[in-house]
Amino acid sequence: MATVSSLPSPAFLAADPANALPSATILRFPPNFPSAAALAEQALLGSDASLAVHAGERLGRRIATDAITTPVVNTSAYWFNNSQELIDFKEGRHASFEYGRYGNPTTEALEKKMSALEKAESTVFVASGMYASVAMLSALVPAGGHVVTTTDCYRKTRIYMETELPKRGITMTVIRPADMDALQNALDNNNVSLFFTETPTNPFLRCIDVDLVSKMCHSKGALLCIDSTFASPINQKALTLGADLVIHSATKYIAGHNDVIGGCVSGRDELVSKVRVYHHVVGGVLNPNAAYLILRGMKTLHLRVQCQNNTAMRMAQFLEDHPKIARVYYPGLPSHPEHHIAKSQMTGFGGVVSFEVAGDFDATRKFIDSVKIPYHAPSFGGCESIIDQPAIMSYWDSKEQRDIYGIKDNLIRFSIGVEDFEDLKNDIVQALEKI
Repeated sequence: MATVSSLPSPAFLAADPANALPSATILRFPPNFPSAAALAEQALLGSDASLAVHAGERLGRRIATDAITTPVVNTSAYWFNNSQELIDFKEGRHASFEYGRYGNPTTEALEKKMSALEKAESTVFVASGMYASVAMLSALVPAGGHVVTTTDCYRKTRIYMETELPKRGITMTVIRPADMDALQNALDNNNVSLFFTETPTNPFLRCIDVDLVSKMCHSKGALLCIDSTFASPINQKALTLGADLVIHSATKYIAGHNDVIGGCVSGRDELVSKVRVYHHVVGGVLNPNAAYLILRGMKTLHLRVQCQNNTAMRMAQFLEDHPKIARVYYPGLPSHPEHHIAKSQMTGFGGVVSFEVAGDFDATRKFIDSVKIPYHAPSFGGCESIIDQPAIMSYWDSKEQRDIYGIKDNLIRFSIGVEDFEDLKNDIVQALEKI
C-alpha cells in the first residue's frame, strides 16, 4: 500500500534513482520538482525507444519505490498532515494530490511519458479518446465560435460536432482533407476558433500538411488540433510541426493490446490546463488500473509500431498488385494522393491499410467472413490484426451517410497486428480465392 512522505529532496532522487524509498510512497515534493526531473530525464533518454520504456518512471516518478514498475495507486482521495499543508497546497506552495478526479500518481507517470514522446509541455489522460475530443472542444471553443473539420474522420466525432456544438451556438465548416482553398476560405470568412482534423484520417488515411495548415490557422488566430491516433507519436510528432494540440485514442497504438480504453490531449501547458480544468469539473476520469495497463503497453510501443509499419507496407504493396483488389489506400504507397506529405512529416506510415475489393457488397462480406487470422471487430492498433467492412461496422444505419462520405460497399479497413507477414498474406490470399 502506498504511504505519503515528504522526506527526500529532488536532488537526492535525481542524483541516483537507487535512493528511492524501499516501499511504495507518494512523495510530497515542492512544486518545482517535476521540471527538474524532466530536465534530468531529457539528458538521459535520447530516443523514442528509451522514452517509451522509461519516461515518467525512471526519474521523477511521484511514487518512490524499489519496484521497477510503477505501482497502481487505488485511492479516491489523499490526506494532508495538517491544515497549513492543505493551505500551502491550495496556494501552490506544496505539490500533492487532493481527490481522485483531479489526479493520481499512476496516471501522472503516464502523462509524463506521453508528454516526453510527443515533445509536449503537458498531457492530460482521460477515460476515452472520444471524451478527449469532447473535453478539448468544450474547453477551447467558446460559445458562438466556429470550428473547421474534415469529411474523412471518425464518425462519432463528426456526430458530436454536428449535434452537440450547435447547442452552444458553435458553427462548423467541413472541408475535404486536401482542400487548402476551402480551409483558407473558411478562415477568411469566419471567426475560426479551431481546426480539428485527423492525420492520417479514418478510414481513407488522407494526410494533412501540418506545417502548412498550422501557419494558415495561426495567421488568423485559430488553433490547430491534430488527432494523431492513426500515426502514434512514434511515426509523427505534430506539435513539432506546428500543431497546438495533439489528441490520441490511447485505446489503439498507445496501449496496443486491445484490453483498455483511454484517451489523452497533449500540447502547450496553457491550453492543456484549460482542458484539465474542464475535465476536473465534468469527470471522465481514467481509472488508475487502466493507466497502469497503458503504461505497460507503452513500453513496447516503438517495437510494435515498427513491426506494424513494416508489415502494413508489405501488405499494401501486395494488395495493390492483386487482381481482386480494386484500390488500396495507404500513405506509404506512391499512389496515395498525399504520399509526398506523409514522407515529409512521418517516419513510418502506420499499421492500417484500407482497400476496396473488386466486387460488390456480398463479395466483400464473403471475403471478410473467410479470413481466419484477423478478428472481425472495430478498433485498430493492437497486437492482434483486426478487419472490418465499414459499410456494416460503422455506417450500417445510414446509406445516405455512406454515399456522402464515399464509404463504398466494397471498402475494407485492415488493422495489421504483430503477426508474421507471410501468415497474414496467405490468409488474405485464401479469403480472396473464395470470391
